[in-house]
Amino acid sequence: MNAENFNRITKTAQSIVEMLVERNYTELEQLSGGVRLSAQAIERAVSQYGRTLCRLPAERWRYLDVVEITGVVPARFSVRVDLWTVEEGRSDLSLELTLIDYGKHLAVEIDDLHVL
Repeated sequence: MNAENFNRITKTAQSIVEMLVERNYTELEQLSGGVRLSAQAIERAVSQYGRTLCRLPAERWRYLDVVEITGVVPARFSVRVDLWTVEEGRSDLSLELTLIDYGKHLAVEIDDLHVL
């Protein structure tokens, strides 16, 4: 994967994590079309984890787990973000996304938000 794609994917993932940290669950559902997770499901997953989500340290974004899905048009990427909390730093909570490349923008599907 080229650096430009990785940077676009990282910026999109950062925006999504920011929405999680800010508890903008309805906005996340709207962004993803609620394809797999509703605002209520996202809120429930965060609430059940029982800790306060926070932004990842800037240097951690270079370790973003991105896999290009081959053989599909438009291009798609499976992305996993290890989330961080105020209480523990790097947590066991993981955000899984599918990002679909439509050229000018990346469409977002939130696949799961769960403990690994």
